[in-house]
Amino acid sequence: MTRYKPLAKKLRLMKARKSNRRVPAWVMQRTNRKFTRHPKQRNWRKTSLKA
Repeated sequence: MTRYKPLAKKLRLMKARKSNRRVPAWVMQRTNRKFTRHPKQRNWRKTSLKA
């Protein structure tokens, strides 16, 4: 990827990076472990972003 990135693209990439987290433990506890995996979690090798 290029060194120079427009600000909007940087913000989208940062948002994608922050949102790519696991489900918090308290959510698992509250839903009786119904949600153990985040449905929108993404692997950097498997899927690409429209950034």
